[in-house]
Amino acid sequence: MAAPPMYHRRPRMPGLAMVPVHADLEDNDRRTAAPEKDTMATSSAEWDAFVQDYIDRTFAAQPHWGVFEGRHEFDGRLPDWSRDGLAAESARLAAERERAESFSPDGLDARQGFERDYLIAMIDGELFWRTTMEQPFTHPNFYAWALAPDVYVSRDYAPLEVRLRAYVRYAREVPAAAGHIRANLATPMPRTFVGLARTVFGGLADYYATDVVTAYEAVEDAALQSEFRAANDAAVTAMRALDAWFESLEADATDAFAMGAERFAEMLQATERVDVGLDALEAAGRADLERNLAALAEACAAYAPGESIPACLARAHAEKPVEGPVAAAARQLTELKAFVVAEGLVSIPGTEEARVGESPPHMRWNAAYIDIPGPYEDDLPSTYYIAPPDPSWSESDRNAYVPAAGDLLYISAHEVWPGHFLQFLHAHRVRSAIGRVFGTYAFAEGWAHYAEELMAEAGFAAGDAGARIGQLRNALLRNVRFLSAIGLHTGRMTVADSERMFREKAFQDPGNARQQAARGTFDPAYLNYTMGKLMIRKLREDWTASRGGRAAWREFHDTFLGFGSPPIPLVRRAMMGEDDDGSLF
Repeated sequence: MAAPPMYHRRPRMPGLAMVPVHADLEDNDRRTAAPEKDTMATSSAEWDAFVQDYIDRTFAAQPHWGVFEGRHEFDGRLPDWSRDGLAAESARLAAERERAESFSPDGLDARQGFERDYLIAMIDGELFWRTTMEQPFTHPNFYAWALAPDVYVSRDYAPLEVRLRAYVRYAREVPAAAGHIRANLATPMPRTFVGLARTVFGGLADYYATDVVTAYEAVEDAALQSEFRAANDAAVTAMRALDAWFESLEADATDAFAMGAERFAEMLQATERVDVGLDALEAAGRADLERNLAALAEACAAYAPGESIPACLARAHAEKPVEGPVAAAARQLTELKAFVVAEGLVSIPGTEEARVGESPPHMRWNAAYIDIPGPYEDDLPSTYYIAPPDPSWSESDRNAYVPAAGDLLYISAHEVWPGHFLQFLHAHRVRSAIGRVFGTYAFAEGWAHYAEELMAEAGFAAGDAGARIGQLRNALLRNVRFLSAIGLHTGRMTVADSERMFREKAFQDPGNARQQAARGTFDPAYLNYTMGKLMIRKLREDWTASRGGRAAWREFHDTFLGFGSPPIPLVRRAMMGEDDDGSLF
């Protein structure tokens, strides 16, 4: 997750033109520049050792991250969220940045020089959220990822009994962690942050009490089951108490969520290396919104001639998947992958597939997501999750929340083929350990959103106006996120304004509009879907212009994905060379 202008220069990357982090899928080491001097060889060896040490130290300090990536020696551990522990981690990150910067680019080969800038950018992004924005003291979601035990429950990385032992160790740490969360977070808190916290921590309590218990029923070790019940009951109690504490904050909650323009600009530079002024950035987003609105009018003219756009969308939205969204998505994945292969849009490394399931309770604050095992895991499935509507909503709002078949088709493209899942198939195979482990919001979400539009451009579901409408509704949703993020955090837009814009410009149902407007307050970087897509489209246009245009799409996609998931401006400089004008949009 993770303003008018604070201009910063992007890091210079000598000698990087046309040298991706991995050069091709058959031999990831071929074409990597070789050291030419003994001094370079020494520095290069030291850099590679530093990278591995950095990853190991990061996983030791943030063990939940190591577990998620597949380093199970960290199982059952949570970070130290005491005030001293948080201060120590920020100090460590700052020191690691100094160490990385101390390596001269002149002593590194091209792959390592890129890694250096990539790693420094990752540290800058994390320090921005930890120290500049003080998220451990202001934002409940800072703690959410570490407290989600999905890895132990649903990822089959070890026998069930082994995973239960790891879960017991984890559950025993939850009460202390909950105490730190309550002690750290300042009050009063923005009301949307409180609402998010209640969804997350209340959802975790329900998840521990129901799904987790069911998941481990088959373990026959009576002593272990007794340990589990004691630890799990304590974790449930701690989460329910934390949820009750957040409930007590509702009466005094505020609307003071805005970062301000200067901080927003700093966020873009620190987390994505984007240094475009907000007026120019907003203009690019509005232009894309208008482009998609015009395309929607054209699609509706074909789908429902003579009807208004709202009437057209209402008709399209009524076309729900007959078998339900989970089963329909599973069928769609087969169709999407077959098209990617037939058209040769991008290489598919490996034979892994993604399965589809219903989102667990603590993750139902957004409509869909995918859980992809980390690069240290071995042949484990990814799961594409789809959220059911909130049962507390009215029947009409619940029905409206279920995606139409056309919408779901492009959600599936976003999450799996050729979106997130395919991107991570590439990222997990890059030579660079930094590229395998670290990533940016705009690269990951920008690629996934770009992938939706790519499928439509390439002719997927050609002639199916209902499917085209689904693709465009998804695009308009991201357009309004882009504009809402800027508007909400520069004070130009209220939450009600944002919700209205989601209804009127993205044509969202009431439930989705409420969720999306609220999300903009606690996820200011959700503009990265459209921002990343626009940067990728511009880079594709510029890079393929001298390489045959569309004929070079596959080469472009493979080269782009070969960098891992770094800030896109770094990729642009690497692919376009030092003489590029640097225009991102």
